[in-house]
Amino acid sequence: MSPTITTSSEANGNVSAATARAAASAAAAVEAAGPQSITMAKALNTALADAMHADPTVLVFGEDVGLLGGVFRITDGLTKTFGEQRCFDTPLAESGIVGMAVGMAMNGMRPVVEMQFDAFAYPAFEQIVSHVAKMHNRTKGALKLPMVIRVPYGGGIGGVEHHCDSSEAYYAHTAGLKVFTPATVADGYRMLREAIDSDDPVMFMEPKKLYWSKDMVDLEDLKARHSANRKVGASSEGRAAVARSGTDATLIAYGPSVPTALAAAAAAAEEGRSLEVIDVRSIVPFDDETVCASVRKTGRAVVIAEAHGFASVSSEIVARVQERCFHYLAAPIRRVTGFDVPYPAPKLEHYYLPGVDRILDAVDDLQWEN
Repeated sequence: MSPTITTSSEANGNVSAATARAAASAAAAVEAAGPQSITMAKALNTALADAMHADPTVLVFGEDVGLLGGVFRITDGLTKTFGEQRCFDTPLAESGIVGMAVGMAMNGMRPVVEMQFDAFAYPAFEQIVSHVAKMHNRTKGALKLPMVIRVPYGGGIGGVEHHCDSSEAYYAHTAGLKVFTPATVADGYRMLREAIDSDDPVMFMEPKKLYWSKDMVDLEDLKARHSANRKVGASSEGRAAVARSGTDATLIAYGPSVPTALAAAAAAAEEGRSLEVIDVRSIVPFDDETVCASVRKTGRAVVIAEAHGFASVSSEIVARVQERCFHYLAAPIRRVTGFDVPYPAPKLEHYYLPGVDRILDAVDDLQWEN
């Protein structure tokens, strides 16, 4: 269970200590019930709350994250529980949000900031590239920037342009940043806790269309495992996962494309073809070992991503696999990505996004003839 602490709201007289502790006890009792069907949004919200309970230096701020609880309600209830000093709204000024977080991180805090939508983060890009990514190196290691920038990203929600960008390649290309993207409910909790614990800045890319995906998860068990790992210095940071085992070809995906890859593998199984699915999880650092072990086993690979294909994360994955697995490949590596055009109107996005049929077509093109 979380340690008993005095929250900022208690100190301000907004919520009595007895009320806050009763709420915490009730939440713990619910979590202790074992696995429950919860959404990724709930897992992320719980991860933020648990991190704030565990460490008083963790702050959450951004546009509408306070009383509203965020556009996607990921920060719902945090202001009520922890007070406006620890979860608060900011002006609509992304550069200012990240710049303030840099100053806080330099002075001993662990800020977690939210960019309301993926493309809304671009006004803060100069801060992220010039300061967030470089401060540790610029000061010869004297200053760390333990901060997390949460970016809801990707399509599949019927949003218009500026609301559905896949901007991960910009951050992955920027040395000095870690880039995480969860695809499962459990990873939403685990990876966000590890991102907040990190002494390095993390771009935490959250697939918007997976916010309301559900899975059976024991949040109390995840919390206990996280605490145990911290005590011994263990972490699964930077490790990919085998989401589905197979023998004929490997589908490599991350974030919002992982469920699509799994659906394609299930459809292929009905046709007698066994496809392995790798969930990359961490774009930076990248787990060459797990990815390449799978490709060496199957001899064929397809990389799947919503982002544009040109000069992308998918391009880098293909290059890394080709360099390390060339003599094991029975066919050229294929990619299934978003098209190299601006994100389309909502009624057309299903043509743009990678789907099961496009993935299976790519698999069929992997030179199966002897």
